[in-house]
Amino acid sequence: MSANGSAVSASGPAPTGGAEPGRSASGTGDFSVLLPVYAADRVDQFEASFESVTAAQTLAPAQVVLVRDGPVGEALGLTLARLARRRDVDLVASPRNRGLAAALNAGLAACRHDVVARQDADDLSRPERFALTVPLVADGAADLVGAALREFRDKPGDLGRRERVYPTQADGIVRAARLVNPVAHPTVVYRRAAVLAQGGYRPFHHLEDYDLWVRLLRAGARVLNLPDVLVDYRVSPAAYRRRGGWATLRAEWALQREFRRSGFTGPLAHARNLVLRGGFEIAPIKLRRWALGRLTRP
Repeated sequence: MSANGSAVSASGPAPTGGAEPGRSASGTGDFSVLLPVYAADRVDQFEASFESVTAAQTLAPAQVVLVRDGPVGEALGLTLARLARRRDVDLVASPRNRGLAAALNAGLAACRHDVVARQDADDLSRPERFALTVPLVADGAADLVGAALREFRDKPGDLGRRERVYPTQADGIVRAARLVNPVAHPTVVYRRAAVLAQGGYRPFHHLEDYDLWVRLLRAGARVLNLPDVLVDYRVSPAAYRRRGGWATLRAEWALQREFRRSGFTGPLAHARNLVLRGGFEIAPIKLRRWALGRLTRP
């Protein structure tokens, strides 16, 4: 994903009356889904992702904010234009690709609800995802809720039970955050006000979410993870390749400096992270994939 800058809303006013397909009859679906899209996203995967957070959900959102990150191909553009005609969809368009942090910040500005769920354009949310997570944020039990995810390549289950699980207790989340990202970004539901109070996302290449979670934790936000697998997460060699490289290494160094400057990590943890995490960013893809499966366990 990547994204935005000067954003333009391409939808009409807030929906009134009636229910979109998949909307909960209880009226408790007053939350937004934030879903960025860019040129490299495949139309079929995006459509499946969109379906998984709308009609397929037992508790569907009142609003889906689609953020178009720069120019896209004709097929994807037509799909976005069609979806933007729905009463539960707002389209935010950027004339050029600006990076994921900018896209998400533009999308957050268009969200009409304080409870916001993240979704990527190639992942699949399981039907019970929002029913299990949204009430925890809406009722004030947490400011941010994540969950476990299961990796797949072409269709869910084709990689067996290759899962990423995360610590569920508050102290475990803080402890894990000093070495690894403690929450899976594709699974999160959070309070928009809490994120905006921390300045939103900042442009740390592929580490935007990790930076935000640590700032939320330092500010005293209530963060928890459910043990349930609620998202099927699409992986490929290209995805692991993007996760490393020199651009990500430079962002890693900058983020670790920020952690050290803020006091979130001490000198020993700082040195450890530069070696372990920095080495991970430039490791071969197979080693990177193996490490991810083990570093994302409580």
